[in-house]
Amino acid sequence: MIPFIDLGAQQARIRDKVDAGIAAVLGHGAYIMGPEVGALEERLAAYAGVRHCISCSSGTDALILALLAQGLRPGQGVIVPSFTFAASAEVMPVLGAVPVFAEVDGETFNLDPAGLPAALEAGRAAGIEVVGVIGVGLFGQPADYAAIRAFADAEGLWVMDDAAQSFGASLNNVRVGQLADITCTSFFPAKPLGCYGDGGAVFVDDDEKAEIMRSCRVHGMGATRYENIRIGMTARLDTIQAAILDAKMDIFDDELDQRQQVADRYADYLGDLVETPGLAAGATSSWAQYTVKLPAGSNRDAVMAHLKDQGVPSAIYYPVPMHQQPPYQRFPASNGGLSVTADLCARVMALPMHPYLEEAQQQQVATALASALATTGAAA
Repeated sequence: MIPFIDLGAQQARIRDKVDAGIAAVLGHGAYIMGPEVGALEERLAAYAGVRHCISCSSGTDALILALLAQGLRPGQGVIVPSFTFAASAEVMPVLGAVPVFAEVDGETFNLDPAGLPAALEAGRAAGIEVVGVIGVGLFGQPADYAAIRAFADAEGLWVMDDAAQSFGASLNNVRVGQLADITCTSFFPAKPLGCYGDGGAVFVDDDEKAEIMRSCRVHGMGATRYENIRIGMTARLDTIQAAILDAKMDIFDDELDQRQQVADRYADYLGDLVETPGLAAGATSSWAQYTVKLPAGSNRDAVMAHLKDQGVPSAIYYPVPMHQQPPYQRFPASNGGLSVTADLCARVMALPMHPYLEEAQQQQVATALASALATTGAAA
């Protein structure tokens, strides 16, 4: 079976530094907010080209911290795509606010700027004060933040980037981290930059918002440990995870280059079989996932079963849109429906993607997929 994600090959490259980093943490004993955390934050902020990086305990907590810094209040609404992972939407109800579901672009899988007016109209028709937009860099490519920001500025909305999958990518030579008012990412192990547990970070230039988030991640702490100046949470990054991420940063750019090579080979091998993902003009991708669209009417379950029999794992991101999930059906969705989202949920399938995927393995994937489509009667 071809590995869907090969963390073992990556670990072999950095094992000595990882072991040394963990040993250093065990030696000094500062397991929470130790010196490695601050050093990593400085390194990540410099990489993203922003003034502040606030590390935290997960990508979800990164989103919550960012929303607290934005001053989101109960009952207010935030536009978010329906074709995304649950965390992008769940953070609003957690804070008593409302997700307003919007349509995505069928080629990039990201928030469609042309669909934002219909989402805003749906939110306002429901009596909701819509205050912001969260774009999602799904599968590794940033959303069109120039167009999103133009809409948001015209409507008086703030903009956040959920870059849980797209950290390391760029748009028009501007790195993820600078594309929105606040950017959040995840260091879940399967991400392009992942630790060996849960972790996340927020990137921002605004000093006041950075101060709020640093306070909120430690119970709303003020100048001293037991001074609480606001409602907060526990959202710190463990020091050992910071040491691991520092080791991974040494090879991150090289791995991004390798991911692009893997994506290029896939496009060559699979372009006649399925709809392969493309990049918008000026965009790069961290290729967190390689997601293809099967021909319309395909029996996706049968295709995936055939692939598995041929030693090729696959996955579906995401089979059910957020606005149709039981806890979210009561929230407003874009006027005119979400037909592109529905089509993607029915047709997408992710194939193995990691920097260490060999060309022979990709040829095996292509051969197995061609056989699966022919066998199931779904060939284009």
